[in-house]
Amino acid sequence: MQQKIVLIGGPGTGKSSILREFIKRGYECMPEISREVTLKAQKDGIDQLFLEQPLLFSQLLLEGREQQYIDAHQSDAEIIFFDRGIPDVHAYMNYLGSDFPNIFIEKSNKYLYTKVFMCAPWEDIYKSDNERYETFEQSVKIDTFLKKAYEEIGYNIIDVPFGTVHERCDFILHTLKHDV
Repeated sequence: MQQKIVLIGGPGTGKSSILREFIKRGYECMPEISREVTLKAQKDGIDQLFLEQPLLFSQLLLEGREQQYIDAHQSDAEIIFFDRGIPDVHAYMNYLGSDFPNIFIEKSNKYLYTKVFMCAPWEDIYKSDNERYETFEQSVKIDTFLKKAYEEIGYNIIDVPFGTVHERCDFILHTLKHDV
């Protein structure tokens, strides 16, 4: 049975670096798509779609993450890693205090992941850039909303310890192997 493993955590916690290492190690991975959505909106003249039209941004993310899940399900890979999952969408909407349609929660309950690994905010590695506008303090707050969203669905969240990218990947693989 295929394992769908999702990496969660606030912005700048090392998820994408871990995913890149898994790709180097030959694992199939589904990258974070919010940057694509943000860059496309910027080309269309909307500087920060997430801030200016959070519901539209979130609907586009939901569609993209649902498609990633469907694509993964059709793959022969035994393990697929995801940089963020479907519940991240409504977690961010809750963080903003924005209303959203029930379909966000319904999709989070429909498309379930095998395991959830959480990368905690880590100030030493945090960087902001053109698409990541949040401060470290906002990343810490977002982290709490993410944890709550996944726990409400019933996930047991596994915390990834700080360390090098290699150490963090090794921890995840060791945990999967020993099915903790």
